[in-house]
Amino acid sequence: MARRFALTWWTQISSSTTLRVGRLVKAHGLKGAFKLELYTDSPKLRFVEGATLKLQVPDSSPWFGKTVTVQELRWYNTMPVLFLKECEDRTIADSLVKAILLVDVPNDEVTNEEDAWFDHQLIGLSVIRDAEEIGKVVRVDHLPSQDLLAIETAAGEVLVPFVKAIVPVVDMKNRSLTITPPLGLFEEVLDTNEEA
Repeated sequence: MARRFALTWWTQISSSTTLRVGRLVKAHGLKGAFKLELYTDSPKLRFVEGATLKLQVPDSSPWFGKTVTVQELRWYNTMPVLFLKECEDRTIADSLVKAILLVDVPNDEVTNEEDAWFDHQLIGLSVIRDAEEIGKVVRVDHLPSQDLLAIETAAGEVLVPFVKAIVPVVDMKNRSLTITPPLGLFEEVLDTNEEA
């Protein structure tokens, strides 16, 4: 069973974290709406009416350093469509296409899903194997097939699939996770010919 993540990108800022929650893919219709690519598992929470979103755009953009306000999130078939108060027509919307949407959340915010964590909550956790600390989580990589934890050990970085069979315990209270990796993930496996 694969573990779940609420988000994929973060930046630490004092007591809050800036999370990437979506990207404006293209303008939709004539009233300034956008087709939205979601980077969050909680769109109803992140795109509630009145929510303020920061923009990640080039510094040459007229939108650089500005924020936008959610007017409404609608679903057309399975495609989320976002309406922003600052975008009243398609011309304005076209100037914002490809912008990344960011939101600040408190560092202690938790998800409502079982076995789900934000990336920033996992980074820095001690990694326990056979009751001994062997390293720390330094990064989370999100691949199409599964998520990987990058663990910094004394021997270097090791990528560990973040699945329940290999990472059965995530203990946020004690800032640690327990791993039961297969043989060869952390140590070299000798070829049987070499052993002979």
